Amino acid sequence: MAEQVDERELQSLQQYLNEYTQQAEVFAHQLQLIEEGRMEATAAIEALRDLNSAEDSRVLLQVGGGTSVRARVESPDRVLVNIGADVIVERTNAEAIEFLRDRITEMEASGKRVAETLDRIRSQMNEIARRIETGYQQVRMAGQPEQIKEE
Repeated sequence: MAEQVDERELQSLQQYLNEYTQQAEVFAHQLQLIEEGRMEATAAIEALRDLNSAEDSRVLLQVGGGTSVRARVESPDRVLVNIGADVIVERTNAEAIEFLRDRITEMEASGKRVAETLDRIRSQMNEIARRIETGYQQVRMAGQPEQIKEE
């Protein structure tokens, strides 16, 4: 006869699974934000390259509400860069591109760490889900009448 499964243990496992699910959602959101930041920085690099090579330095400047205006950049080689903590410094176009490349490298490393953590959480979730399923199967089996063996 199979060992009796403790219902409290199943409830506890379900609680752990719920907590891991919440953690996985947080890490998945972090991963999404990192990817969005990486894509934004990549787009900024492209824009800075195009701006530096454009003859008339005209750009579309978004002013909000889905509207843009055409604007001329007076000094395309001078760029204002937010280096963190709302500190903005002026850099050359090339320095800004290099800063963004470094930021992309940092985001990729952070993304890799977050993805590894998310994989570990999902692995733990799968193990807990397997244990819960096994426990419920044992409970179902215990509730069925034993079959009489024919001899």
